[in-house]
Amino acid sequence: MELRQLHYLLAIVEEGSFTRAAARVHVAQPAISQQIAQLERELGERLFDRSGRRIRLTPAGEAFLPHARAAVDAAASGRDAVTALHGVLAGQLMVGTVSSPPSSLLDHLACFRRRHPGVRLTLRTGAPEELTAQVVAGALDAAVIGVLGTRLPAGPAGQRLPAGLATRDVAEEPLVIVVAPGHPLAAQASMSLSDLRGEPMVTLTWGTGLRAALEAACAEEGFLPEVRAESDELTVLVDLVRHGFGVALMPRSAAERAHPHVVAVPLRPPAPSRRLALVWRRDRLSPQGRAFVDLAGHD
Repeated sequence: MELRQLHYLLAIVEEGSFTRAAARVHVAQPAISQQIAQLERELGERLFDRSGRRIRLTPAGEAFLPHARAAVDAAASGRDAVTALHGVLAGQLMVGTVSSPPSSLLDHLACFRRRHPGVRLTLRTGAPEELTAQVVAGALDAAVIGVLGTRLPAGPAGQRLPAGLATRDVAEEPLVIVVAPGHPLAAQASMSLSDLRGEPMVTLTWGTGLRAALEAACAEEGFLPEVRAESDELTVLVDLVRHGFGVALMPRSAAERAHPHVVAVPLRPPAPSRRLALVWRRDRLSPQGRAFVDLAGHD
């Protein structure tokens, strides 16, 4: 069993095709097919069902996949650890973030890139629960998520962060009301959250920090938000606001990026804010992840 065979297997799984996998790893398709066939002979089982239009794993392939992925990850981690002994980082940094990442995260990533030009960066977006699960599983080195105290913003009371995660606050910014340029509220210099009672609103889907912040802030004012439309992307919320579906509560930085398509109206104190934290596993962190976490801790 060779490491390259495991790389080929993962490429086929992720691409769903021998042809695309071969192009991705820069080998001819017959060569990749031959290596997978050799691996199957060694294991005594077929790993892929080739009968359909899309390649699928067999039960044996499903059972073997996590071990193949772990072996490839372990080899990469070992190589990176040896390289790091010489003060030079290579490999890959995998970072997750909520929609509309804070400028501080982008600043940290830019600084990291300057210090470690040999490291490839992958930035993924997702909901807090999804990103947290990927950090726990080792698919991400770290992630920036919305938090409510020590909880994820899911459900009325929230879900506690897994005990094995370390956290560090990285950003907190005020939330503003975003309206279409022709909306009556667009002329307001500022407003209170209670002014939104009965106002049609658009917001992110349930389970996001922004949705939790909206519901908590409205509850403190004694009303429920009139949600008329929702999305899992802030850019879509901007489009919904522009087309008159309702007003939205969103981070000030996101509203500034959306100008002049929408108008941001500040909320009078005490205004709700978005608190973001960097999370990572205490017990396992790649050299690249450690370097990034250390950098993010020194503003």
